[in-house]
Amino acid sequence: MNTVLVTGGAGFIGSHLIDRLISNGYFVRCLDNFSSGKKEYVSHHKNKDFKLIEGDVLDEKTLRSSMDDCKTVFHLSANPDVRLGEKDTKVHFQQNIQATYTVLETMRQCEIKNIVFTSTSTVYGDAKELPTPEDYGPLVPISLYGASKLACEALISSYCHTFGMKSVIYRFANVVGSRSTHGVTYDFVQKLKKNPQELEILGDGRQMKSYLYITDCIEAMMFGLSKSTKNVEIFNIGSEDWIDVREIADVVSQVMGVHPSYHFTGGIDGGRGWKGDVKAMRLSIDLLKKMGWRPRYASREAIKLTAQEIL
Repeated sequence: MNTVLVTGGAGFIGSHLIDRLISNGYFVRCLDNFSSGKKEYVSHHKNKDFKLIEGDVLDEKTLRSSMDDCKTVFHLSANPDVRLGEKDTKVHFQQNIQATYTVLETMRQCEIKNIVFTSTSTVYGDAKELPTPEDYGPLVPISLYGASKLACEALISSYCHTFGMKSVIYRFANVVGSRSTHGVTYDFVQKLKKNPQELEILGDGRQMKSYLYITDCIEAMMFGLSKSTKNVEIFNIGSEDWIDVREIADVVSQVMGVHPSYHFTGGIDGGRGWKGDVKAMRLSIDLLKKMGWRPRYASREAIKLTAQEIL
C-alpha cells in the first residue's frame, strides 16, 4: 500500500485529511503531540490502515521512525494561532520554521521525495490586488505567523531544487467546519454561550475575509495533488466570495437563536482586530478552477454550517 505520514494529523484539518486518505486506500501514519490536536478526532480509525504516533516533529528520532517506508509527507504540524505571535515571538519560529526544517532534513536523510505543505493566505500580507493570485508579489506578511509560513515555503522550495524533491504548497483562506477549535466563528459561539445578551467583536466589524468549508478544503487538496506537475506547485484554496465580521456575528446569533447587542472594540491600525490581522483577504482560485475544481459552499454557508456543528 502507499504509506504516507501526516504531521499534525489529529488537528482540525489534519484529521479530515486522514479520513479522506484512508478512504482513498492509503496507509496513514499520524504524528501529533496533541498540543492542539485531539485523539478523539482520529480514534475511529482502528484498522491496519492507520497508525497513531504520539510525538513531536522536533524529535528527530521519532520523526525518522515515523517516516519509515513512507512515500509522501503531508506536513500540517504548526501552531495555528495567528494572534499568539504578538505575545510569544518564539512559538511560530519553533513550531513552524524549525519544525519544517526538521521535517525536510529528515526526509532528505530518508530519501523521501514528496511533501505536501499547508500554508496560508497571510503570506500575502495586506495585498493590494483582491482577489489575490498565486503570482502576486512582493509578499510582505504583517504577522509572525504569516512570516513563519512564508519562511517554510522558501525552505521547501530550496530543498526541492537542491535535493530533487517535489512539493505541493496550499495557501488557505480561513478554513472552518467540524472539529475546529479556534477562529472567529468558534470564538463567537463560546462568547454567546457565556453571555447571549452581548457579543464583543474585535476591531470595527468591517474586516472582510473569505471562509472555506472543510470538505471543500480537503477536496481541493486532493484535486490539486492529482493535477500537480511542477517540482514546486503553489495553489490558493478559498471560496469565491467573502464576508465581514459583523455578518458572521449575525449568522452565528441566528443559528443560536439569540439577539445580542454588539460591542466593537474599535481595533487598531484602522480597525484591525489585533496586530497582524489582515483586514481584507480574498484569494483568487482561478488556477484550480481552470483545472476543474470549485468550492461547493460560499462563505456565509460555511459559517452557518460551522456554527451548527460547534453547537
